[in-house]
Amino acid sequence: MTAMNARRLTFILAALLGAAAPLARADTPLLNVSYDVARNFYRDFNPAFVADWKTRTGASVDIDQSHGGSSKQARSVIDGLEADVVTMNNPLDIDAIARAGILGKDWAAKYPHGASPSWSPILFLVRKGNPKHIRDWNDLVKPGVQIVIPNPKTSGNGRYSYLAAWQYALQQPGGSEQSARAFVTRLFGNVPVLDTGGRGATTTFAQRGIGDALLTFENEIRLIQKELGPDKFEVVVPSVTVRADNPVAVVDKYAAKKGHEKLAKAYLAWHFSEAGQEIIARNDLRPLDEAVLKKYAERFPAVNAFSVDAAFGGWPQAQATHFADGGVFDQIYAKR
Repeated sequence: MTAMNARRLTFILAALLGAAAPLARADTPLLNVSYDVARNFYRDFNPAFVADWKTRTGASVDIDQSHGGSSKQARSVIDGLEADVVTMNNPLDIDAIARAGILGKDWAAKYPHGASPSWSPILFLVRKGNPKHIRDWNDLVKPGVQIVIPNPKTSGNGRYSYLAAWQYALQQPGGSEQSARAFVTRLFGNVPVLDTGGRGATTTFAQRGIGDALLTFENEIRLIQKELGPDKFEVVVPSVTVRADNPVAVVDKYAAKKGHEKLAKAYLAWHFSEAGQEIIARNDLRPLDEAVLKKYAERFPAVNAFSVDAAFGGWPQAQATHFADGGVFDQIYAKR
């Protein structure tokens, strides 16, 4: 986080927390509609925010969570799920809500770094001993290898994995759009099942025992290792991966309807505070705050990560080309 952004954030936090002091207990809980694999993070984050809010304002609040595939969650909000805030892993999903007129189209300008307080790369989780010798993307397309990826049509996790594979293929000697398409076709030919979200994919791989490698966010991989034991799995850092930012936004229409505007703004701003960034790092998400990142550096191996903006011209272009109905992914998957 730059010094300018840090000063801006300090001002935002002070203004929001100061303005919120007169608020009493909310009649209804604040509802955070979030992506699938953020469950454990918010189990830590929400109680810490509630305690801090109580200390600063004297007010008691409750927070409810809803989790699922990022795009599926966005559709739920558009269809009437009255979220006060959305915390996603893909800006496209918040843009879709904005197009529905439920939140402002300038949402990404309201907090630092495009309103993304954290990010995570896509890594590989393989079974102990790595019996299929999976070291990089090219190993995932070999005959006899099964990989688990959530559906790119419903999951931000799946879209990031797809784009990382495409970019890897482009970077190979003689790489082209044609060779990338062929590579990703082979990749999804090795996918036995498409779950709708990242947590479903985790269950398929880690608990149902399906697949030789799981492609998912770094924080989800660390959680699997903690919950199921480090002796069962190994982490593979591929030669190239993608930076998956985790954007947040207030759902203006519903927050205003419930009288939660100030609380919702303060809740999101707290993600960017030092305390919020600490919780982010402790949950194996990569924080923006450089001092916090340095403090927890042992958790985060070096990665060669590209951004969707730099490699694909931004999410709108990537979505239209690859994930829209009838796009490249649909064409690829129809040929399985």
